Amino acid sequence: MTRGAFAKLCYLLKHVGGLKDSRYVSINEKAALFLFVLAHHKKNRIMRFDFKRSGQTVSRHFHDVLNAVLRLHNLLLVNPQAVDDNCTNPRWSSFKGCLGALDGTYIKVKVSETDKARYRTRKGGIAVNVLGVCDRNMNFIYLLTGWEGFVADCRVLRDAIHRPSGLKIPQGNFYLCDNGYTNDQGFLTPYKGVRYHLDEWSSGHVAPQNHRELFNLRHAKARNIIKRSWCLLKYRWAILRSNSWYPIKTQNRIIMTCCLLHNFIRIAMPVDPLEDDIPEDIGGGHNTDDGPNFVDQVETSQIWTTWRDTLAISMYNEWRGNT
Repeated sequence: MTRGAFAKLCYLLKHVGGLKDSRYVSINEKAALFLFVLAHHKKNRIMRFDFKRSGQTVSRHFHDVLNAVLRLHNLLLVNPQAVDDNCTNPRWSSFKGCLGALDGTYIKVKVSETDKARYRTRKGGIAVNVLGVCDRNMNFIYLLTGWEGFVADCRVLRDAIHRPSGLKIPQGNFYLCDNGYTNDQGFLTPYKGVRYHLDEWSSGHVAPQNHRELFNLRHAKARNIIKRSWCLLKYRWAILRSNSWYPIKTQNRIIMTCCLLHNFIRIAMPVDPLEDDIPEDIGGGHNTDDGPNFVDQVETSQIWTTWRDTLAISMYNEWRGNT
C-alpha cells in the first residue's frame, strides 16, 4: 500500500468508520498496527515488542480498527456492471449479461475440540467455507463467511440468495460458477463430462472439437477471475493462509475485513503491486417492490439449460466462421 493510499484509508476510518485518536495512539498508528497483523499474521506478544505497546493496548486497538473497517462495507463492496454489446475483452464478450464469477474457498480457522467435527472439510482440514463473488476487475461484490467446512458449496449459495440483504441477481443477468453449483437462472455452469480446466486445452488436435468444448474453454477462461481473486487475497494477507488465534466470530470478521481492504487497495491504487505475481490462467442492497426482479432460487432449470445450449452453439458457429 502506498503512502497516499494509507492516508486515504485513515481518512475513511476516521470520517466514515468512526475511528478516533486515543490519548497516546493516533489513528495512523492504529491502522498500521492492524495492517501489520493482517499482512504478516503476527501474534500479540510480537506486536507488543514491535510497537512498544502493552498487549492490552494492541488488542484493543486491533478490534477498534476491525470494527471501523467493517463499517465501510457499503462503500468498499463494488456494484457489478454487466457485460454489454460494447465489450471487447475476448474473455467476456461471449457472455452478454454476465456480472462476474463466484466460487467458494476454504479458509483455515481455529475452533474448540467439540466444534472441530463441524468445521472439518472433506480433505481433513479445519476451515470455514467462504462464498465469494467478484466482478471482472477482481473486486469483491459479495462475501458470505461463517459456514462450517463440511457444508456443500450449493448450500452456502442458497443461504446467500435467501438472506434479506444477501446476493441479488437481477433477472436476465448471471454469474459464472463451476459444477459444484446448479445450472439455473442466474448461475451459468460448464457442461459436465466435458474437459474444462485450462491446462487441458491447446491448438491442433487438442483444440475444441464441438460447441460444448468451446463453451467450456471460454467459461473456464472467464471464471478464472474468481480463482485469481482468492489467490491474490490469500497472497496479500498472511492471516488467511493459516488458522489464527482469535475466537471464531472474530476470525469470520477478519475474513470480511481482508476482502474489504482488498477492494480498497485495488480502488485507491492505479496499479496493484501484487497482481503480477498471480498467473493469468490458474489451473485446476435490499429488494423492494419498486425495484427489479431478482433470482430467488437455486434449482435445476431446463429453460436455462436450453439457453446455455443455444449460447454454446452460437459461440461455436461464430468461432468456426472466424477460423
